[in-house]
Amino acid sequence: MTASTLLRATHISKKYGDLQVLKDVSLELNRGEIVSIVGSSGAGKSTLLHILGSLDRPDSGTLELQDTPLHELKGSKLAAFRNRHMGFVFQFHHLLPEFTALENICIPAWIAGTPKKEAAEKASILLEKLGLAGRGHHRPTELSGGEQQRVAVARALINQPALVLADEPTGNLDSQHARELHELFLQLRDDLGNSFLIVTHNQELAGMSDRILHMKDGEITVQVA
Repeated sequence: MTASTLLRATHISKKYGDLQVLKDVSLELNRGEIVSIVGSSGAGKSTLLHILGSLDRPDSGTLELQDTPLHELKGSKLAAFRNRHMGFVFQFHHLLPEFTALENICIPAWIAGTPKKEAAEKASILLEKLGLAGRGHHRPTELSGGEQQRVAVARALINQPALVLADEPTGNLDSQHARELHELFLQLRDDLGNSFLIVTHNQELAGMSDRILHMKDGEITVQVA
């Protein structure tokens, strides 16, 4: 890897039963880069994102993040690495309804062993940065859809991950909240230096990325700078 390369996937293939979902996919992501993956439903986008996030394993190929070969890590070692170096944002925010917004944000930090007071301080800073000051003690049902998704983004950022992976992050938002989330990703990249890998059908979000990868039938067919 070069000094600027954050993530490298090489010859990734994945089959479910007789269905070949990914076919010899290779890609790189640089530090501080926002890359969107687009394509029709069934193209393999989400499967690729899950493999790049180490949530699933490829049948073949290698995956490195920050020079660490993820394909060689297993079990608790892989989970600990993922917790500290990756953040995840999904279409459905998966906030725990019994916890407040602040507590939901703290969960990855607690898993990493961060003391509760320190985790709460970090969560409070993120709440303010994401325009949610004063909303930390509200439960998810007391927040709007856009607010819930920003809480999910804060949760993804609490451990200061190098890489944030987002799977259709605006798919459950109206156009105004979607635009706000687009702008938030750009601001976070500029302010905090996070890299983003985003699966999306939203052409506006894809157009704001540094690069767009087009997928079709399990392969990257076009890369647009």
